[in-house]
Amino acid sequence: MPSTSFDFNSGSHPRTPQAVLWDMDGTLIDTEPYWIAAEEELVAAHGGQWSEEQGLSLVGSALPNSARVLQEAGVKLDVRQIIDLLSAQVIAGLKREIPWRPGARELLTACNQAGIPQALVTMSERSIVNELLEQLPKDTFLTSVTGEEVSKGKPNPEPYLRGLELLGEALDQSLDAEKCIGFEDSVPGIASASAAGLHAVLIPNAIDPGDGNWRRVDSLENVDVAEMTRWLVQVSA
Repeated sequence: MPSTSFDFNSGSHPRTPQAVLWDMDGTLIDTEPYWIAAEEELVAAHGGQWSEEQGLSLVGSALPNSARVLQEAGVKLDVRQIIDLLSAQVIAGLKREIPWRPGARELLTACNQAGIPQALVTMSERSIVNELLEQLPKDTFLTSVTGEEVSKGKPNPEPYLRGLELLGEALDQSLDAEKCIGFEDSVPGIASASAAGLHAVLIPNAIDPGDGNWRRVDSLENVDVAEMTRWLVQVSA
């Protein structure tokens, strides 16, 4: 990771981020292959065909929306049944292996060591999130927001606004979205983080959203707390 140019113990360093909010699927952990395989198996079980391209088109989407697309592809189940079947397949994959994206786990640890509060904001449901949380120290995330806990999923800003609200309640202070960083990989996700007013950072994965009202980095391996601090200093300068 890049070397730290600020002395975070001196009291003279620029202000670190107030909080970091993380997407999960495709950003922290590379679960998209698990999801696409589960979709393909489910569609095939109902006599249809499902391509990787179709699977990639659902990356970052709210699960009810994905379930309705699968119904259109021939899956003769209700939305809740589809979500449960897909989630079970992904959980089974996570039990075999947590596919961390390069640098993700290290940056989580670095943020904790720097005292930066973190939240997980995902369209996956609580059952999947719990599988990840079991693999991490209990204090890694101060709070989390899952797909079934919001009325509007990404790209709507509600998930990230809810994450900011929960962090503020836990910290007993109001957070300034512009001083918080949101990490995302997908088109709906980066749009959600940006619309919520976060300093949105794209780490492209399965689908590249291209350039927009967000910062772009090639890999979390190239990011540390000092680098995130520089981002915010550049914006406020």
